[in-house]
Amino acid sequence: MTSTKTYLFLLLCLSFSIHSFGQYTEVINSNRPGVSRSAFSVGTNVAQFEIGPYMIKEERTPATRYEVSGFGADFAVRYGLLFEELELNLEGTYQNDTQTYFTSLSSEQDRANFKSLVIGAKYMFFDPNRNSEEDKPNLYSYHANRRFKWKSLIPAIAIGAGMHYDMKDNPYTAPEIEGFSPRVMIATQNNFAGGWVFVMNFIKERIGTEQSDFQYILTLTHSFNPKWVIFGETQGIKSDFYADNLFRFGGAYLLGKDFQLDTAVTFNTKDTPSVFSVNFGASYRLDFHSDKEQ
Repeated sequence: MTSTKTYLFLLLCLSFSIHSFGQYTEVINSNRPGVSRSAFSVGTNVAQFEIGPYMIKEERTPATRYEVSGFGADFAVRYGLLFEELELNLEGTYQNDTQTYFTSLSSEQDRANFKSLVIGAKYMFFDPNRNSEEDKPNLYSYHANRRFKWKSLIPAIAIGAGMHYDMKDNPYTAPEIEGFSPRVMIATQNNFAGGWVFVMNFIKERIGTEQSDFQYILTLTHSFNPKWVIFGETQGIKSDFYADNLFRFGGAYLLGKDFQLDTAVTFNTKDTPSVFSVNFGASYRLDFHSDKEQ
């Protein structure tokens, strides 16, 4: 008879798709609540929608003093096409806020636009666990499944490419930024025993423009039961237009195999400007996947 521990382990294997060894999984595979991108795709014939409304507060105290207060939403549409490893995506951030300058003559500016809007694709070209019999769950040993494996230090690797679209006179971009510009990305993912997952992204944004950001995102996730996951994340941004180091913490709840709810807080440790944001999000998928005949 299967032990209680073995039963719980099998549920854990099905709980969050980032812990699986394939592309398609029985439950939703969301990039939320962090902002990093998984190396794995959603799976062929799966359409997935991810959205996260947020409230934002920024304050700059030295030199030119100002305050930003408003709201926005991160969003993504993902679709698995042709191959298990290939994913098409549309993602972006829309923000609406008021920027108030505190000078001898205080002034306010109402702003609203897309901070980013990108259409692209991602392809996972290396998975160390693909077709690996030895890494399949051991149905008879709970402890064997939780034992550290050196092979888990080898990450799955995906590459991504896309095009930014920026509207003219966008208050959230550098001057003269307009139209299309390229983005490239490398995403890696390590799946460790015990429900731990580590994701790294290295991204070059708006290549060839005056706002050619380089970003790195490091995300550590832990699933501690079949329904709940928590995470911590750091995001670095570097360009001549803007630089920051953001920290993000939160969690997600699996409401059903195709529906996830999440929340997170974002903050930094500087005052040029200081940033504090709270978001609540959801991910939902339309699953038309069918396994290919072997």
